[in-house]
Amino acid sequence: MARLSLDDYADGSDGEGGGDLRAEQIRVDDPSHLVGVPDEFQRLWTPHRMVYIQHGQQPGKDDCPFCVAPTLSDEDALIVARGEHAYALLNLFPYNSGHLLVCPYRHIANYDEATPEEVAEIGSITQTAMRVIREVSHNDGFNIGMNQGEVAGAGIAAHLHQHIVPRWAQDANFFPIIAKTKALPQLLGEVREAIANAWPHDGD
Repeated sequence: MARLSLDDYADGSDGEGGGDLRAEQIRVDDPSHLVGVPDEFQRLWTPHRMVYIQHGQQPGKDDCPFCVAPTLSDEDALIVARGEHAYALLNLFPYNSGHLLVCPYRHIANYDEATPEEVAEIGSITQTAMRVIREVSHNDGFNIGMNQGEVAGAGIAAHLHQHIVPRWAQDANFFPIIAKTKALPQLLGEVREAIANAWPHDGD
């Protein structure tokens, strides 16, 4: 197949000796002429993501949800456990059911700003969260990590938080890409209650 361009149809023909195609309607190209090396991957383009990449969703300095959450009830803030230096709550916009965030109470942005006590408790809460989620959800694995800074994809870059995302062997689907929809089988309140109830307390 020869390369096709708008110029081929400037006369209004369809390139085959007839038709009424207009130049602005033609968007065809032979990929063999494009720059790059072919590989075995298919591409599913998601230009809607540019809205997030270019503009982000950073709250105002005085509207940090991770500072406000500890002032609310556990149910209202979706908190599952409170420690001395850090706490755990459900992500309001989860990747999967049981997606937790572990945050220090202090309003700090980066992991290297955390005190040894904060680091230790963030780690301890993370370990406990893994055990509880595994018990409650019977998941097969986890994604655990921190996005440091807005450029790294942190939704709330000004307040340190660690993601704990449970994963199941068969949980991958195309909903988030083709329909901007995540399939979540449980309501946040139900998930919070299940995890909070299973969370060990002093003396357990």
